[in-house]
Amino acid sequence: MRLGSEDMLETAFTRLVGCTVPIQLAGMGSILSPELAAAVSNAGALGQITFAGIELEDARRRLNRLSQLTSNPFGVNVLIPYLDMEIVELAATRARVIDFFWGDPDRGLVSFVHEAGALASWQVGSTAEAIAAQRAGCDFIIAQGFEAGGHIRGTLGLLPLLSSVLDEISVPVLAAGGIGSGRSIAGLLSMGAAGVRMGTRFIAAEESNAHPDYVKAVIAARAEDSVRTNRFHVECALCPSTHGVLRQALEAADAFEGEYVAEIELDGERTRIARFRGTPPFNGFHGHIEAMACYAGQSVGEVKSVQPAAEIVAQLVDEAETLLGRPPTNSAQEVRPELHEPFLPED
Repeated sequence: MRLGSEDMLETAFTRLVGCTVPIQLAGMGSILSPELAAAVSNAGALGQITFAGIELEDARRRLNRLSQLTSNPFGVNVLIPYLDMEIVELAATRARVIDFFWGDPDRGLVSFVHEAGALASWQVGSTAEAIAAQRAGCDFIIAQGFEAGGHIRGTLGLLPLLSSVLDEISVPVLAAGGIGSGRSIAGLLSMGAAGVRMGTRFIAAEESNAHPDYVKAVIAARAEDSVRTNRFHVECALCPSTHGVLRQALEAADAFEGEYVAEIELDGERTRIARFRGTPPFNGFHGHIEAMACYAGQSVGEVKSVQPAAEIVAQLVDEAETLLGRPPTNSAQEVRPELHEPFLPED
């Protein structure tokens, strides 16, 4: 890792993908609008949108919108339980990266993406899965720690997982889970990560598609309000799974006495959300938003206000560069000469 000519953080990941900031926007389903992905990419990081359970034409519309908003590299997050090869083929001809999650790394799938012209990444929850992803031909790998929000793949905290994965993997490795500050980014880059994957910090971005009540809850939350649970399991293709959610959402869902907590109208059809369904609240929902799957990682305490995505990225970069570039100033590292004078016994 070194500081680039424009004071951006350059790593093997940024050189591979063609961005200037070692941040990948995490997959967050419908929370990820094309506007948010474009704003993150335009700020120098790797913006992403998620394609899961949607029609081909919807995917095409979203890609067209995203391409109108940015000429910088972006990624498409694909969840294996919702795998649609027509959509993967379409996305791989337009996106710089096809980002896979929640399934065993597949060499045939990675080769398919490469042949279509894109890079392939895989988010993993264990060292064994990381090794399998590298053997499958992935261009880079994301190690997801237990501190993450949303669906959690493994059981280890980020630091022991990342340390183990870095010992075994030769392709660039990004760190994911509980990362919400430039201080965290600086520490993980110093540890050997080629970048970070961040989701929770961008829920409150101006361009986010998160429901306003969800945004307010995230801003009000502290780190300890992000809890691990398996309760948001109804109609969840990724379950059984451990989830990182807001404690308040879990408590509200527990206390709710009805069958459906919210509803939304899309394309003229009304969809009702059952209690404990694993659908995060995005714009357009009505009802008890506080009782929906308000996913959030342990970095939630770093979310202080609604900000443009570009401003979030700039703050993260400024803090990380400052910490990586300045000389040590910790008083514990200062040497007091009088404490190091030799002991001379009296005659």
